[in-house]
Amino acid sequence: MSRDYQQTTDWLFAQLPMFQRVGGIAYKKDLSNTLLLANHLRNPQKNFKSIHVAGTNGKGSVSHMLASVLQEAGYKVGLYTSPHLKDFRERIKINGSMISEKYVVDFVAMHKHFLESHSLSFFEMTVGLAFDYFSQEKVDVAVIEVGMGGRLDSTNIITPQLSVITNIGLDHTAFLGETYSAIAKEKAGIIKPGVPVVIGEKHIETIPVFKEIAHDKHSEIFFAEDVKFETFETDLKGSYQSKNLQTALTAIKQLRDKNLYQITEENIQSGLLNVVSNTGLMGRWQVLRENPKVICDTAHNKEGLSYVLNQLAGEKYNKLHLVIGFVADKDVESVLQLFPREAVYYFCKPNIPRGLNAGELQAKAIKIGLRGNVYESVKQAFETALNFAKKDDLVFVGGSTFVVAEII
Repeated sequence: MSRDYQQTTDWLFAQLPMFQRVGGIAYKKDLSNTLLLANHLRNPQKNFKSIHVAGTNGKGSVSHMLASVLQEAGYKVGLYTSPHLKDFRERIKINGSMISEKYVVDFVAMHKHFLESHSLSFFEMTVGLAFDYFSQEKVDVAVIEVGMGGRLDSTNIITPQLSVITNIGLDHTAFLGETYSAIAKEKAGIIKPGVPVVIGEKHIETIPVFKEIAHDKHSEIFFAEDVKFETFETDLKGSYQSKNLQTALTAIKQLRDKNLYQITEENIQSGLLNVVSNTGLMGRWQVLRENPKVICDTAHNKEGLSYVLNQLAGEKYNKLHLVIGFVADKDVESVLQLFPREAVYYFCKPNIPRGLNAGELQAKAIKIGLRGNVYESVKQAFETALNFAKKDDLVFVGGSTFVVAEII
C-alpha cells in the first residue's frame, strides 16, 4: 500500500462521518450534495448503463451474482458495493479488479478543494469517485448497490435499465421508518419512470406499496417468487442464497427478455458458479478452515441472522463456539434471542466508534441465558476460540460486518 494511498483513505475516512463507522449523525436527508458533485464531475452517471439494487438483506450477494453473469457474457462490468471488509477499493471494481490506488489518490487530489468546500460526506465522495471511474473506463454496464434505504441514498441519481429490491426487513428504523410499509416506501424510491423493477420477496405489507409506486411511475413490476426457473447452482453456500438466486435469475430474465444484453444459459450457469472468483465477494457463509471448521458471515440484522443461525443449527459439530460483536445502534436484545443457548460465547467489540461495548453485550446476553467471556478485541476473542476448539467443534464469527472484517 503506497503512502499516498494510505494518506488519501485516512483523509476520506476522517471527513464528514461515514455512516458505517459512526451511525446516525452521518445520515444525509437529501441528494443535493451528490447532485452538486455529479454536476462538478460533468455527470459521469449519464455515460454508462446501470442496474440498481436495493433491499434490507441480500443486495450485496444479488449485485455480485448479476455482475458475475454479465462478466461471463463478455461485458465490461462495473460493480459498486458497500461496506468494504479490508480495503476501501473493494467498493469499486471492474470485472472483479479493484480500482487502482493511483486513481483514488488522483481523484481526491484533483477535487479536494471542491469536496472540502462543500462538506461532502464519505459516502457522497465515494459514489462520485465510482461513477467517475466507471465513466472514464467506459464500462458496458455498472451494477450499483444502494448504501442504505433508496430514495435518499447517494446512488439514487442514476437512471438504471432495471431496478431490483431484494426484500424488506426492520433495519435502520431510525432513518427509514418503523414499519415494513414505511421502509418499503424508502426502498421503492429507486423505482424510476418507465424502468422495470424486480421485487425479490413478497410481504403482505409491502406488496401494495411497491405496486402503487410502480403504477404511478409506469414501471413494470415483477415478483421473483412468481417466476419458475430450472435449477441453478451457485458457489455462494449460505442456504439463504436460494432467495437471492431467485431474485438474480428474475433480474437476468428481464435483461434477456428486453434484449438489453446477450446472455446465454451457459453464461448464467458459469456466472453463478463463479461469483467469488469473478467478483472477489467475501464474508458470505465463508468457510475459513476445517478441523475445527471456522465459518464467518456478515449477516447483521434480525432477518439475515435468522437465516444464518438456522443453517448453523444444521451443521454437525461437537461443541459450538460463537465469536460475536455488534454495532450499538442495532436492536441487540431481539437479535440475541435468535442465538442458541448451548454454545460457548466470546463477546467482543468491533474496532469502530459505533461498536457495542463487549461488556454491555455480555450483560444483555446473560439476561437471556447466553454464557461467555468478554475479550479486549475481535482478534483476541477469535484466537481464544481457536485455542479452545477441538477438531470436531465449530467456530462461527459474526454479528457485524466489522467483526468479520477483522478476522478475514
